[in-house]
Amino acid sequence: MFRILESQAPAKQNAETTIITLSGRLQSATLLEDRRAAILGLRSFAKSYPASVASGALKSLISCLNNDVEDVDTTKIILETLLMLFNPDDASPEASDDIALWLADEFTQRQENITALLDLLDQHEFFSRLYSLQLISAISSARPERTQECVYTAPLGVARLVAVLEDKREAVRSEGLALLTALTPSSPELQKLVAFESAFDRVFGIIGAEGSMTHGGVAVQDCLSLLANLLRLNASNQSYFRETGWVTKLAALLNEAIREEDSKDGVADWARPQRDKNLWGLLAIIRLFLLQGSIGTQANQRSFWKSGVLEQVLEVSFHPSIDMTIRAEALITAADIIKGNGPLQEAFAQFEVLSTRAEESSPQTNGNIREKAPPSRDNVISGLLDSALAPSSMQAFDVRLAACECLKAYFFGHAPIRLYFLRRAIDGHSRHEADNILSILTEDLGDGRGADPYRSWVAAVLLFHLLFEDFEAKNLAMTVAEGDSSTGEEVITCIQALAGNLISGKQKGEDERVSLGYLMILCGWLYEDHDAVNDFLGEGSSIQSIVQIVTQNSSSQPLVPGVCAFLLGIIYEFSTKDSPIPRATLHQILTTQLSREQYVDKITKLREHPVVRDFEVLPQSLDSSQFGGLPNVFFDRTFVDFLKDNFSRVLRAIDRSPKIEVPVVANGVQKGISRELVDSLKAQVDDANQKIQKLEAEVVTYERKLGQEQADHRKAKESNLIELNRIKSINEALQRNHEDDLQRISNDHQVVLLNHQKASEEAIRSLQSETRALKEEYDASTTRVRLRNDEEVTDLKSTIHSLETRLDKSSKDHVQDLQTHHEEHSSRLASLEARLKRTEDKASDAESRAGILQKELEDKEDARKQAQSELDDLFLVLAELEEKRAKDKERLRAHGESVSDDEGEEEKAGQSEESDGSEADDV
Repeated sequence: MFRILESQAPAKQNAETTIITLSGRLQSATLLEDRRAAILGLRSFAKSYPASVASGALKSLISCLNNDVEDVDTTKIILETLLMLFNPDDASPEASDDIALWLADEFTQRQENITALLDLLDQHEFFSRLYSLQLISAISSARPERTQECVYTAPLGVARLVAVLEDKREAVRSEGLALLTALTPSSPELQKLVAFESAFDRVFGIIGAEGSMTHGGVAVQDCLSLLANLLRLNASNQSYFRETGWVTKLAALLNEAIREEDSKDGVADWARPQRDKNLWGLLAIIRLFLLQGSIGTQANQRSFWKSGVLEQVLEVSFHPSIDMTIRAEALITAADIIKGNGPLQEAFAQFEVLSTRAEESSPQTNGNIREKAPPSRDNVISGLLDSALAPSSMQAFDVRLAACECLKAYFFGHAPIRLYFLRRAIDGHSRHEADNILSILTEDLGDGRGADPYRSWVAAVLLFHLLFEDFEAKNLAMTVAEGDSSTGEEVITCIQALAGNLISGKQKGEDERVSLGYLMILCGWLYEDHDAVNDFLGEGSSIQSIVQIVTQNSSSQPLVPGVCAFLLGIIYEFSTKDSPIPRATLHQILTTQLSREQYVDKITKLREHPVVRDFEVLPQSLDSSQFGGLPNVFFDRTFVDFLKDNFSRVLRAIDRSPKIEVPVVANGVQKGISRELVDSLKAQVDDANQKIQKLEAEVVTYERKLGQEQADHRKAKESNLIELNRIKSINEALQRNHEDDLQRISNDHQVVLLNHQKASEEAIRSLQSETRALKEEYDASTTRVRLRNDEEVTDLKSTIHSLETRLDKSSKDHVQDLQTHHEEHSSRLASLEARLKRTEDKASDAESRAGILQKELEDKEDARKQAQSELDDLFLVLAELEEKRAKDKERLRAHGESVSDDEGEEEKAGQSEESDGSEADDV
């Protein structure tokens, strides 16, 4: 009996069979009730068997969504079923991420499927709007780019999505915000379309309706996220946002947050975390407008200045009740607003902020009410210096670092402000002010720096930026010295004091951040500056101490030896043979005491260290600290860029010969005198001296020859006198007997003697003239050499003077040219605007004249056609006359009358001429 019953009972159906059956019914059903029943059945299996339902019924479900859109209940259960397919149960055996991708592909491969979902937004029914938005969000999560393209292409698709923001139902509006935020992060075209659909107006409307920054909650955070997506890297949307006046709304939101903070009740503790998130998001949106190098940054900075955004940002930065992270972000935002904009940098110092040093005044009683005096205010630069340099807790590290960034932005790219700031620092140092960058760095503060290493580190960063690539600032800083030489004290320059504190701090085991601060200054100061290098080498022991730091194996401070080796390479690169420690000696120290291998190894390891290599991606904030220690912030961003840019040059410096000196060019002019020019002049002077010595030796030789010839002449004269006396004696002896012969012989001898004497005198005169010529030649050559040397030195001095004059003149001319170009640009702009106006007027006149000419042309065309018709009629009449005349002639001839052919031809010719004339007149 039981076996019979069992055989007659229907077979049990499993889930797969049921899903197949329901899918078939849905596909073949013609009545709405049947389709709805099949969809309800499929919905019950959707979360547990998403793959089976999707494979059998997805296309049918989408088809019903298109066909049964008028039935709200059916549409609702279809959307619910599709959402369940995108979000199956985790315990489902068919659950897989591939299902979402497959479902998204099915929707996005056909534009009408996304359009159908967007069409549902036109319905005001709650579930149709909400579920369609959720379904598009699920599709976008799986296939974001294709979904963006489908929404962008769909007719009125973006307009429908933006219109959802005006829905009063919070769930629908929040889902619309989330969907727009998901669609707009990477599509500039979609961002522009959303912005021009009044998205800014609607977003700020939601923020105001939700209670602004403090009471708005997560909805305000979602609105700010959408604003950030629309404005990030989109110059068109930023310009549209700025020109439509929404910048003032940003200032109003900041002002409202400050007023709520200063209100009697303040901000509730439960609302403060969300308020801080919203405030951080608003500051991040402001920073999106301020990317350095962007086209619209300058205009955005001016707009934020005029609308009061900067003032409100500074109020947030120095408000003691606001969280440190928000204050640090506000300081960074203020830095971005003024950075690289000269007029704003110059006017920035005029702001006043809440003083960070002021203590609360003693409470004053007014009856039973205890009143407090209003907090004092201070100049913004003083406030920033206090935040950056005054001793503070480690919780304020982000604020200290942000204040340093704001000060760097204050004098970034503005040499006059940088020099003014440095002069104020030098004056403060001479007055022994405590919170002064030079006082902090040059004075030996003992163990105080170990407790707060970032105080001296921040001071070092500020001084590094004041001196970096500014030769005028370097020369000004070199005037700072410690000690009075008039009282017998040793004078220590600023560079030597910094190097001494570096070495003493390393010997005392101070934190490596302090040593790295000093090393950053020295590397930036000594780079491409011979005078600074010579100043450093004036204290010879410093080099030996730096070499010892490099050679020590310090595992606790691995960065310091590498930067010290980098500093040694800079010193050697820009030293000369006239330095206190000659270039050849430095090279010997580097190659023997340090060795080339160790030098290269230290610099290479420094470059490969994660702190340097990954600097751009590492957090430079308090969050980088580990196990409650100091933050892992060791370098300034500009110094890291400087190190990376000059790594190869400094690494190869040790291989450069000591005989080769590197010239330094400052502001387009070579600094100092060219070593090659000096060596060339010295070589020319040596050649001239050698020629002078050679001429002097020749003069001495000629003088010796002249003396010898004079001695020979005297000897000859003496021998002649002796001979004359002998002849006289002979004459006297023979005078009596041979008077005539003697007289004749005596006369002959006298003649010979006179001739010989004349020849001797002529030889003496010739030698004297040659001697005078030699002396004159010697004097002339000496004078020429001296004059040439004087002329060369004079030319060199005049060249240097002319170069200095040209430099001053070029600087003045450059300023004048800039002013002239600005005036010319303004005048040309006004001229172009006037020409544009005239061109538009001329174009309007031309259009009107063209219309008149077109009308005249049409009238003339009608007249021409009429004239042509009349001419054709005349030709017909003429032809008839000719035919009639010919017939008359024939009749006359038939009656025997004589008719002249010539007369007929003449008459015909006359008629032809008359015809031609009339035709020409008609034409």
